[in-house]
Amino acid sequence: MGIEWLKPGVVLGSLVYALIGVVVFWICFLIIDKITPYDLWGEIVEKQNRALALVVAAMCLGISVIVAAAIH
Repeated sequence: MGIEWLKPGVVLGSLVYALIGVVVFWICFLIIDKITPYDLWGEIVEKQNRALALVVAAMCLGISVIVAAAIH
């Protein structure tokens, strides 16, 4: 087992894929926010809707798993 993960190309590739994953995740979240009939962020933060927060958290985990599998 070497230190191959410390090579600049490997580190740069990991950073690029991480950035792509974050961008894809953010775009998916914005799309889902736009297609819902109410403002997700305002509903969660201002009205303290915990049920909606759990649904959004599950959605975020699902999108993250899909993006991670696609990048991997």
